[in-house]
Amino acid sequence: MAGKPRAGAVRKSGKGPVKGTGGLGRRALEGKGPTPKAEDREWHPAGKAKIRREKLASMGKLNRNTVDGQRKAAPKRSKASDDTEVVTGRNSVLEALRAKIPATAMYIATRIEMDDRVKEMLSIATQRGIPIMEVMKPELDRMGGYDSVHQGVALKVPPYEYAHPNDLLEKAFASKTAPLFVALDGITDPRNLGAIIRSTAAFGGDGIILPQRRSVGVTAAAWKTSAGAAARCPVAMASNLTATIKSFKDQGVFVIGLDGGGDTMLPGLALADRPLLIIVGNEGKGLSKLVTDNCDAIVSIPISASTESLNAGIAASVTLYEVARLRSASV
Repeated sequence: MAGKPRAGAVRKSGKGPVKGTGGLGRRALEGKGPTPKAEDREWHPAGKAKIRREKLASMGKLNRNTVDGQRKAAPKRSKASDDTEVVTGRNSVLEALRAKIPATAMYIATRIEMDDRVKEMLSIATQRGIPIMEVMKPELDRMGGYDSVHQGVALKVPPYEYAHPNDLLEKAFASKTAPLFVALDGITDPRNLGAIIRSTAAFGGDGIILPQRRSVGVTAAAWKTSAGAAARCPVAMASNLTATIKSFKDQGVFVIGLDGGGDTMLPGLALADRPLLIIVGNEGKGLSKLVTDNCDAIVSIPISASTESLNAGIAASVTLYEVARLRSASV
């Protein structure tokens, strides 16, 4: 009959006995204890900073300006992410390879059109032992950054290793020739830096000095503009340009600043045969007041048109040429 339970079946009631949790609820109510301090949590920024401090302290580098009486290293520029520079574009990459920029890797797109430039790039990279990576186009887009035109090739170059200004000066004095340096006071265009490096190397200069702040660094663009001269002409970085100028003066170096309104004319410069530091000012503002106050002379380059002015890189080149000419004439 419908609805009649079969023989032997046991009908269960709607409510059974209440079971316990076995103590699990009690342990859950106990909690996890007090919240650890921020620096004791490894995932917290304060905890990560503590780990870095402990690691540096174990290496003996925390809060030390010198190591075993040696001069501290030249300051390094810091970047938010990777320190490497990426050169993109077929002409730019080819010029960088020809200029012997110390590249660490070359990236080339899959199924790239092989023209003469690409073939020469591959040949130079192979001869120099530069690793060649074949990647997809989206990866090159990411490496080049927003709105870059990579044309299927990219070149990665390492960060430049700066020297210490006093090390360069000691080396210049040891060579038994009058030292000749160029310092840049707020130059921001890497092409100007590259041109000044090239001119300094061409006219027998001993090196370039850059301030750590508010100045261009030796980037891939500067390397390319220097046409490889950055591999021969050392660049130093000064944590404080004014202090470095005073240090050079204390060691017998004469300091001249370039300015269109200077009271000393460049032709026949009397200080040309002395140990010399030439300072080139910012492209727009010129020399800063502190730097001007510490110069032994402010030198002007005479030009025929009163409405024209010289680019910072050209002004440095003209001055270096005149100094080299006067030194050769005095020998």
